[in-house]
Amino acid sequence: MAEIFRRIKNKNYTVMCNHHLQNEHLSLKAMGLMSKLLSLPDDWNFSVRGIAAICKDGYESVRTAFLELEKEGYIVRRRIRDSRGHIVRTEYFILETPDTEIPEEYLKQRKTLPESAKTEASEEK
Repeated sequence: MAEIFRRIKNKNYTVMCNHHLQNEHLSLKAMGLMSKLLSLPDDWNFSVRGIAAICKDGYESVRTAFLELEKEGYIVRRRIRDSRGHIVRTEYFILETPDTEIPEEYLKQRKTLPESAKTEASEEK
């Protein structure tokens, strides 16, 4: 028998669905990464490099966990291309449960490359 001693949660805590923690198809690494992703603010840099920068695990470890979460439907990745078809950036949609719908209106407004991204792409050349 084990006793669990919990803290009173009145600041600096995250409320999340247990779905990913109870998914027997996910490794502990993927479960931990998903918990980390859900604890970050919405405007965080949800890229493999962005997450690897704040974790002890390296890029390759984070990448394989991202792929695992993507395979199970917790992450949807969309590549944004410029007018010539080159990938300019990648958008990630983090879904608390794999059956979460991404609103169609949101996808429609994001289909075209924002002006700021077009400017950044042209400046990189």
